[in-house]
Amino acid sequence: MAMPKPSDDIREDVAEILFPEETLQARIAELGAKISEDYRGKDPLLVGVLSGVVLFMADLLRYITIPVQVDFMAISHYTPTPSSGTVRITKDLDHAITGRHVLFVEDVIDTGLTLNYLLRTLRTRDPASLQVCVLFDRPYRRLIDIPLAYQGFELPDRFVVGYGLDMDGYYRNLPFVGVLKEGT
Repeated sequence: MAMPKPSDDIREDVAEILFPEETLQARIAELGAKISEDYRGKDPLLVGVLSGVVLFMADLLRYITIPVQVDFMAISHYTPTPSSGTVRITKDLDHAITGRHVLFVEDVIDTGLTLNYLLRTLRTRDPASLQVCVLFDRPYRRLIDIPLAYQGFELPDRFVVGYGLDMDGYYRNLPFVGVLKEGT
């Protein structure tokens, strides 16, 4: 069954705004200030997974006041059967992380399975430290405990879009997080 095409103005597809743009930006500013304080003098590398994290990473970087470098990974999920699946890294880091202070920046954490795999992979490269910053957390869906150094918001148990979160690749560019209208 094909998904209906989004409206010409995607804001019209939103039934309810859960996190307005101002609320998101205020919290991201707080996270940026705390990261700047905690990583001062450490030459951190911020790592994100494409493509959902792009909006959050861009805004977070604007609020960080210390020198940082940025790198990205890309992954694909393969699900041979409904009960199992594997992750494959399709774009690896361009920077070496041995001896570096790495902050893994994530837009949303659900089960923690993918993030756990990526963190295990990065730990084999001997970073000086490896912490996680997430904008949206869904702890009620967690299957693996992931320690979070920085956390923005806890998402409700609803399907949401906006600010990097998508439905079939659409709605990531909304400046807020909301719930779509029925039938969208």
